[in-house]
Amino acid sequence: MKEFEKNIRRVEPYVPGEQPQTKVIKLNTNENPYPPAPGVLCAMKEMETQMDSLRLYPDPTSDSLVSALADYYQVGKDQVFVGVGSDDVLAMCFLTFFNSEKPIFFPDITYSFYKVWADLYRIPYECKPVDENFRIRKEDYYGENGGVIFPNPNAPTSIYENLEFVEDILQHNQDVIVIVDEAYIDFAGESAMALLDKYENLIITQTFSKARSMAGMRIGYAIASPLLIKYLNDAKYSFNSYTMNKTSLVYGVEAVKDKVYFEEVVDKIVATRDWAAGQFAELGFVFPKPSGNFLFVSHPDYDAGELFCALKEAGIYVRYWNQERIRDYMRVTVGTRKEMEELFAFLRKYMNK
Repeated sequence: MKEFEKNIRRVEPYVPGEQPQTKVIKLNTNENPYPPAPGVLCAMKEMETQMDSLRLYPDPTSDSLVSALADYYQVGKDQVFVGVGSDDVLAMCFLTFFNSEKPIFFPDITYSFYKVWADLYRIPYECKPVDENFRIRKEDYYGENGGVIFPNPNAPTSIYENLEFVEDILQHNQDVIVIVDEAYIDFAGESAMALLDKYENLIITQTFSKARSMAGMRIGYAIASPLLIKYLNDAKYSFNSYTMNKTSLVYGVEAVKDKVYFEEVVDKIVATRDWAAGQFAELGFVFPKPSGNFLFVSHPDYDAGELFCALKEAGIYVRYWNQERIRDYMRVTVGTRKEMEELFAFLRKYMNK
């Protein structure tokens, strides 16, 4: 090691799903298989006539998008924070709120970026094991800690916990910040938004990457009490006032406005997911009840790693982690009905069914 390397901050980075540049059936990164709302396309065409505006900085307050989200969720503008994808928003939350010497708590099987941020910001943490059915045990979060974060539905398991479960964790953690990461909530059940008025320490994060079909625009947001949003903005303005670019702001507003299209797309994905669950079951796969836009599947007679490689060879990309407890599972994003039919056609052929 060179002398100057001794003082370089080193972390083990997050490894995203593959982004193949050739045409494949891409079921590995939980993207939405359908295009954004029609209003987004209209806004893109309108932006072409306003190219000169791109020489100017965007609105540092992101007021148009903040206002649209506040109206949609019927909260105050001072309760909304936006960022470059929910990853940016969550990273800002880690930096801002997890500064205790006590460890933060999150599940051992969950979004792997949590460990990366904790290591990056030198935040102590404890991973609480999910049970044998991959469910979070709420009692594990009762102990003294420096904060709590968990996704609902969880990833990669796609398991959703009801509002009573979420509130139980909040009731036992009223002196620390509790973050509920709701990246997949639109495909599941009731959001924790209903608890915001009762718990000033609650932060809910969501994203445009899944249900709103805008992973490429990188838009995420947090909704919380005005006090917590103020702290987030103070941290943001301490190093970068212009996190959201002009096009993301314009397109994001249009995506929020079209509630009918949003609900149609969500319904279509949920219907395909539930149909796919039946197909997987017929082929002998086992999996937790899915509540996201993906399924977490395993087969007792087939090695998941080998099946993952065979699918990839056939141009069908799914997600696989060769890690303890989950190496027998693959995560399969819900694509279009046609894409899923091609997936099952391959599986039947592979399994001689």
